[in-house]
Amino acid sequence: MKKQYIIPIFVPHLGCPNDCIFCNQKTISGQTKQVTPEDVREIVQYYLKSFKESNKYIEIAFFGGSFTGIEIEKQEELLSTAYEFVKEKKVDSIRVSTRPDYIDTEKLKLLKKYKVKTIELGVQSTNDYILRRCKRNHTYEDVKNASRLIRLKGFKLGHQMMVGLPESTLLDEIRTAKDLVKLKPKIMRIYPVLVLKGTQLEKEYNEGLYVPLSLEQAVERCKELCYIFSKKKIKVIRIGLQSTDTISDVSKNENSEVIAGPYHETFRQLVESSITYDKIVEKIKNYNVKVKEVKITTSPDNINNVVGYKRENVEKLKEFYDVDVKVKQDFNIKSGKIKIEVTKVYTDFLDENENV
Repeated sequence: MKKQYIIPIFVPHLGCPNDCIFCNQKTISGQTKQVTPEDVREIVQYYLKSFKESNKYIEIAFFGGSFTGIEIEKQEELLSTAYEFVKEKKVDSIRVSTRPDYIDTEKLKLLKKYKVKTIELGVQSTNDYILRRCKRNHTYEDVKNASRLIRLKGFKLGHQMMVGLPESTLLDEIRTAKDLVKLKPKIMRIYPVLVLKGTQLEKEYNEGLYVPLSLEQAVERCKELCYIFSKKKIKVIRIGLQSTDTISDVSKNENSEVIAGPYHETFRQLVESSITYDKIVEKIKNYNVKVKEVKITTSPDNINNVVGYKRENVEKLKEFYDVDVKVKQDFNIKSGKIKIEVTKVYTDFLDENENV
């Protein structure tokens, strides 16, 4: 299996017609200046030096802003520079992210010209009221039309959605996930809303008009969405904003621009650990005995999810179910899979105490 690498190139706020109430692209991207073709070339060359595996798949990804809303000349400048690396077989493909209302046949024709393979749409919600509330200036109908056209033209479709938007409930977000499943994306990104400096949401938060999700609420909501996408074999490639110098824990970094909200430096692990915990509990409950101790074997890359953040899963199993856990890694187990073996039941425990 090929090792996949992304070379991220941020084009902050280029192409965006407005400021959504939660958005500060300069903060999210950690970048303040606009990107030139020379920047693209330098960034790609820098990343290529660090990719050591021979069996790899490399993709240049233009994030931030709304790529297909940029002036055509600027799009061509950036795409043609990235395409140089594709032609030289140093990079395998290109991806872009954009708004649903900035997709049409002509725009897709330009992306085809430069061998773009993946297009991600910033959907955020399929509830038109919530989209208006957040000043997105596009509709669910735009999402449907853009998604169908992207797939029709042979691109790989990705969607991005958010949890904790103003006035959005868990039911709204489950509905959004189910709506998006019908549009058949291949990949998903899920972002909990953070209150960032310099946004309208910061003002609403300070005025008491917006209450962000707690960390626990955000984890539970994202977990529910992951279940929905997993059942339809849609890969969730990111959960939570990437940590940067400005997207970080304000208690540890005075330069952080996160005012409030469910930020955590390992947010995805919290979600995946919670999913893994549910799987372990379900398997233990299926035994017709009172389990006292189990051995959990899993792939090396899944050890942290089994143990939990700061050993939370192990401690919860002990606290709530009085089950002791031993964890072992096995390179022969498929990534993310777990095998549970009951090593001690409650009657064994009683026998041991009688023999003391």
